[in-house]
Amino acid sequence: MTKELVKGKTIIVTGGTGSIGSEIVKQLLDTEAGQIRIYSRDEHKQHELQQILGGDDRLRFLIGDIRDKDRMDFAFHNVDICFHTAALKHVPFCEYNPFEAIKTNIVGTQNVIDLALKHNLEKVIAISTDKAVNPTSVLGTSKLMMEKLITAANFLIGDKRTRFASVRFGNVLSSRGSVLPIWLKQIERNEPITITDKRATRFFMEIPEAVDLVFSAMEIMQGGEIFVLKMKRKFKITDFAKQTLKKHAPEKKISLKFIGLRPGEKLHEELLTKDEADFALETKGMFVILPQHAPPGEILRPRKYANARKASVQAYRSNQ
Repeated sequence: MTKELVKGKTIIVTGGTGSIGSEIVKQLLDTEAGQIRIYSRDEHKQHELQQILGGDDRLRFLIGDIRDKDRMDFAFHNVDICFHTAALKHVPFCEYNPFEAIKTNIVGTQNVIDLALKHNLEKVIAISTDKAVNPTSVLGTSKLMMEKLITAANFLIGDKRTRFASVRFGNVLSSRGSVLPIWLKQIERNEPITITDKRATRFFMEIPEAVDLVFSAMEIMQGGEIFVLKMKRKFKITDFAKQTLKKHAPEKKISLKFIGLRPGEKLHEELLTKDEADFALETKGMFVILPQHAPPGEILRPRKYANARKASVQAYRSNQ
C-alpha cells in the first residue's frame, strides 16, 4: 500500500474487531492515517482489541451494528475511507437463519452505501468471499447480492467523489471459524480431527497476506471492480489435515474423521467463473473483474491498471 493514500485520512472499519477487520486496523496503525474508527457490535471483542492495540490516540472504538443506520450515520461523519468487513459469514448459521443474513449482509451493505454517499466518502472497499461465486448457500447468495450492490452503487454517485469496489478471496488461515483453529483445539484434546469430505479442496492464505492485497485493491480501484485475490496455496483438505498433524502433533496418533459436507457447503471452491474471466484482467497478485456497465452519462472507456493483462485462466477453482 502507498501510505500516502491514507495519510491524514479518517478511516472506518466495519466489523473492525473481526479477523480481517482487526488486521486492517493493525496495518493502518503503521501508516500516518489521521483517525481509525473500529465499528462493531461486540463490546467484549472491542475491549480485547483495545488491550492488544494499546493507547494510540488515533483509535476510536465505536459499538454499533451495520443494521442500525442512525448509529452508523453518526459513525460515518467526516470519514474518508471505509473498509466494509462486517458480515454474517458462517455457512450453517446463515442456512438456518437466512433472514438474519439478509439483514446484515444485504441491508447492512445498503446502509453502508447510502451513508458513504451522504457523507461523500472517497472510497468504500467491501470484503466478499468465494462463496459468492455460483452460490449454493444463503451466505453465498447474500454475499453475491452484496457484490452486486457495491458495483451498482457506482451508478448512483452523481457529483460525489465516492467510489465502491469489492475484494473476493477464499479461506483465511486462523481466521475465526476457519478450519485450522478447530483442528488445533481437537488436537489439544486428543480427538480425531473432523473433515467434511475426503474429495474436498480449499484455497488458503494468511490473514496479513489477504489484507496486503485488500490495500493493493484500494490503491488501484476506479469503481465497480471485483478484485479476486490469487490464493498462494490450494490443497486437498485431507492433505492439509495431514500436514497440520505432522506440524502440530508429530508424536500423537490422531485419526481423521469424515463428517460430510455441511448444509450449503461446496465440495470445491471457486473464485472466478469462466464468464467472469472473459472480461477480467490479471495482475501479479489478483484478477480484476471489470464492471460491465458505465454509470449514466459516463463513456465506458478502457481501464488501465499497472502491469495488467487479459486474464490467462478460464476459471479459478481449488480443484484445478
